[in-house]
Amino acid sequence: MIVFLVLLAAYLLGSVVFGVIYSHLRGDEVRGRDMPGGSGMFRQYGLGPALTISALDILKGVLAAYLAVRFAPGWAWAAMFLVIIGHCYPVFFRFNGGGGIAPMLGAMLVIAPKTLLLMILLSLIVMPLYKSTIQKKVGLNVIPFMSAVVLPISVVASLWLGGTLALIAATLGMAARSVQLLIEDGKLGRKAA
Repeated sequence: MIVFLVLLAAYLLGSVVFGVIYSHLRGDEVRGRDMPGGSGMFRQYGLGPALTISALDILKGVLAAYLAVRFAPGWAWAAMFLVIIGHCYPVFFRFNGGGGIAPMLGAMLVIAPKTLLLMILLSLIVMPLYKSTIQKKVGLNVIPFMSAVVLPISVVASLWLGGTLALIAATLGMAARSVQLLIEDGKLGRKAA
């Protein structure tokens, strides 16, 4: 029973998409023109809301992973997966949420800090390269592009660092979501970050 409650809590935590809540409090709907995560908040509302939303989304990932590690340690990977799925497909917002990157970062901080460090280092290389080379030609947002490149590399690194197949599955799920966002990004013509 405790495992079920922890996993349900992870999904419900993920479903609290702070960017959507913030835009609704402003009498707006951010999802019609941008993603409800940190980069979308920055483009639409400025630095303060972007930092706040990013921190809250990371913290919900930390909380979901912490609850799992504390009360259902063998299921921490599933809690990570569900907090990400909740953020991407939130029950409270008609299953239309964000990209899941911030809650993934928070969960990985608790569950797989070495893999997270590698992902951050790779991102610091991929993002500026993409922005300075092909972004203007293809016009896609840097965050989903970076995720689609960095996450699969991180899967291989996770195996090397002793990650579990379950953690790898969760990371692959994020890579798939990033590819989906890249496709949507191209269709919606969102402003490049």
